[in-house]
Amino acid sequence: MLIMFDCDGVLVDSEIIAGRVDSEHLAEVGFNITPEDVIRRFTGLTSEGIVEIIEAEIGKPLPPGFREAQDAELNRRLAEEVEAIPGALELLDMLDGPRCVCSNSSTDRLRITMERTGLWDRFEPSIWSAVEVGSHRPKPDPNVYLYGLEQFRAEPRETIVIEDSVFGVTAAHSAGCRVIGFTGGQHAWPGLADLLTAAGAETVTNRLADIPRIAEAFKVWDGIDS
Repeated sequence: MLIMFDCDGVLVDSEIIAGRVDSEHLAEVGFNITPEDVIRRFTGLTSEGIVEIIEAEIGKPLPPGFREAQDAELNRRLAEEVEAIPGALELLDMLDGPRCVCSNSSTDRLRITMERTGLWDRFEPSIWSAVEVGSHRPKPDPNVYLYGLEQFRAEPRETIVIEDSVFGVTAAHSAGCRVIGFTGGQHAWPGLADLLTAAGAETVTNRLADIPRIAEAFKVWDGIDS
């Protein structure tokens, strides 16, 4: 059984850092939003997608170089602060089937977070950025998951995706995969599990250690062979 992982908020605890950086930079241009609201509204989107929403709300473009400065600061903070989600490395030790990472983050950012946390070599070369493969469409488009399925020649209903955002669950569900919602990152909030379920997650957990047991249960529920 193929297991496809989102990265931010599933393997690396990066969303809380991104929320703080976005909040700080947006305040500088008069868009006041708390890190918590950044997380609730924008988790799972690309930087470009977030900028488009902000510009539509303020009715004008953000200053030249804004996104580049924001991304540079986030990369610096991630390189210094990000940690693996508790249990991530231990989970990978337990899994013996094929696996990959399908993310909205760029490959450069994935390398920053995954190398710092010791995860890069556990997945490479099967680490894909949605905007760099296939149709180049980010989640909630199913592009990156369809691309991953194609690389492994895997059947969607014999594939499990682990996602922490509504956009990600929507993408995986649209690709026909079975989805586990994950709420074990620091950015998770009360009510997130319900949103993930509504988007298409078959079950939700806040512990990566539960994934092997859930995967086995999925086989029983649909008669999937390993």
